[in-house]
Amino acid sequence: MIDIAKVRADTPACETVIHFNNAGASLMPAPVADAVTGHLKLEQRAGGYEAEAQAADELAAFYTEFAALLGCDAAEIAYVENATRAWDMLFYSLPFAPGDRVLTHGAEYASNFLAMLQMAERRGIRIDIAPSDASGQVDVAALDALVRPETRLIALTHVPTQGGLVNPAEAVGAVARRHGVPYLLDACQSVGQIALDVRRIGCDMLTGTGRKFLRGPRGTGFLYVSRHVVDRLDPAFIDMRAATWTGPDTFEWAPGARRFETWESNVAGRIGLVHAVRYARSIGIDAIEARVNSLADQLRESLVTQPGVSVHDRGERHCGIVTFRRQGEAPETTQRRLLEAGMNVSVTGPVSAQLDLPSRGLDALVRASVHYYNTNDEIARFVGAVGGDRG
Repeated sequence: MIDIAKVRADTPACETVIHFNNAGASLMPAPVADAVTGHLKLEQRAGGYEAEAQAADELAAFYTEFAALLGCDAAEIAYVENATRAWDMLFYSLPFAPGDRVLTHGAEYASNFLAMLQMAERRGIRIDIAPSDASGQVDVAALDALVRPETRLIALTHVPTQGGLVNPAEAVGAVARRHGVPYLLDACQSVGQIALDVRRIGCDMLTGTGRKFLRGPRGTGFLYVSRHVVDRLDPAFIDMRAATWTGPDTFEWAPGARRFETWESNVAGRIGLVHAVRYARSIGIDAIEARVNSLADQLRESLVTQPGVSVHDRGERHCGIVTFRRQGEAPETTQRRLLEAGMNVSVTGPVSAQLDLPSRGLDALVRASVHYYNTNDEIARFVGAVGGDRG
């Protein structure tokens, strides 16, 4: 059981704000913030290189902590400065040729789909979009039927930015394995709120961020790449971290996933992310997932009791993201009104979901995203504010 009093004490902003924007960036717990600022102060006192040397053990723990979190080997983990760059590093490393096909779903994240569109222009690949089933999640049987001999990648967003559905990642993994097609899972919105095991999921590659449900610093991210596929990838960028210059005209790639890293990085951010993963694991991902789901279910059930409020989450399985609208009020107005009441949410629109929201006749939605440090009382106050109760 989570000690809510303790985790809220570790999160001082809980005293002054209702933070339902965890899908944007969670509030960092004090041990994570202290780790970041502590290393910055060490850099100030000792020098950047010297501080990094003193933090060698913490930096090495990045790989073992994430390996434990995701159920993989430490050599299959790399630090990348954000989730989009991590996804790009893997996507652009695939040896696409004209006529190759990428298979994805309508919930795909904007930055990922933009990369596919660019590759269609640059290399002449084709993009196949698996339809949604009646619940709104990816139709796994239809996706299976769309796999062709030319399919070079299955790319899926586990939890889309524009709603609370959780795509059936394991079922898609079974399809990928059966056809022998590499599988790239965007776990940006799921890591930290949902238990992930890359072996069970069956993905060959996975990417994520630190700032969202892991409660880490901004400007931090990671990738996982299976040892079974890493040598078939050709990283788009290279530097002296990714490879060793072995002679005037030769080089050797770094082993495993670290060939996707760069020599220069935000060391304080990396250390903060280590502490964020450690903090989450100390609480227990299963316990986090259970509490987040319970709070989100309560929020959905309470919102629909408010006159004129509609909830728009799709899928058979939901998570901590709750999307809604208040009739007669633009989502941006709702967001601004809630902010004035000390409540943080965000707005999601077609710019992030061109394949999804327009097809549902939606121009924008308010996105509220809860985390384990939120409370039932906060939900009650929030729902009252959405309905117009100034309290």
